[in-house]
Amino acid sequence: MTSVVSLHVKHIRSHTEYTIQFSPEVTIITGANGSGKTSLLEAVYLSLQGSSFRGSDAELLQKDGPWWKIDITLNDQQNRTIKFEPEKVTSRKQFVIDSKTTARIPQKQKHPVVLFEPEDLRLLHGSPARRRQFIDRFVSQFNPLYGPSLRKYERALKQRNNLLKSAYIQDDQLFAWNVALAEHGAYIIEQRIAFIEQLNQNLAQLYQDIAGTHDDVSIHYSHTFVGDIKQKLLNELHAHLDRDRYMGSTSVGPHRHDVIFEINHSPALSTASRGEARTIVLALKFLEVDIIEQLTGKTPIILLDDVFSELDATRQKLLTSHLKGHQIIITSATSHAGKHLHHVEL
Repeated sequence: MTSVVSLHVKHIRSHTEYTIQFSPEVTIITGANGSGKTSLLEAVYLSLQGSSFRGSDAELLQKDGPWWKIDITLNDQQNRTIKFEPEKVTSRKQFVIDSKTTARIPQKQKHPVVLFEPEDLRLLHGSPARRRQFIDRFVSQFNPLYGPSLRKYERALKQRNNLLKSAYIQDDQLFAWNVALAEHGAYIIEQRIAFIEQLNQNLAQLYQDIAGTHDDVSIHYSHTFVGDIKQKLLNELHAHLDRDRYMGSTSVGPHRHDVIFEINHSPALSTASRGEARTIVLALKFLEVDIIEQLTGKTPIILLDDVFSELDATRQKLLTSHLKGHQIIITSATSHAGKHLHHVEL
């Protein structure tokens, strides 16, 4: 089982320089708000996945810092160094793994990470963008083609939106971007729907096990597609062209879709209590761990960013017991665990 042994950061957000050692089991990082607890989780996540869960590479840089650097050691004696130099024109971020320098982490060098944030507990009542991000981040962990398709889609979307804002624009100028959006968008939709179907195989049973009820819980994609998704997207882009010109943005496609939760065949958004909503999210997180293990054959590292304060004692216990056997790194404003666990105070 892969685990993180130590982390050293320089000029990362509020940290000028900081070193931390981790337990292979549970490490609890405590400290006041603003002390940089989440930044350490962010550095671990970036080192194992290749990008941050909070912002761009430039946003990680400490104010007035010349560059930032992360050094991480894994229990297989592998050392990784990631450095970001804002003054460079190209390759501003570089990874050094096993003495090889690359601009991105190779897929085979990525290690799965399951991140649990307070915002995840508000997933059902949050924005559609948050739910899309949850699904996209999840699928990217085990499908190496998904992340690149998502980035290509976003680039094409940006280009098309820029053209839509132009005063004079010909239909043929948009055609190439319509094709790119339809091609990559179709793949994104197919993967999201397939993944949601996989979640539904176990979501209701796991929810019932956690909640001790017989409630039926399910998850659905907001749009139904039959037949050629790419062609349907092309048709939609063409049909909404006048509206898109007027708005100056693209109104159709997977960037506008949503993920719908139901409890007992009614929208969870309007019928689920706060406790029920949190239990659904807990079940989803447990499924995330289980599915990643099944599909990658790797044991994910668990990052819990200040979620204990948002859970009652029963759900706290469920969380830690279900994740036993994984390396868990927890941030918390106060300590919620026993003295036998590894504590780090910022």
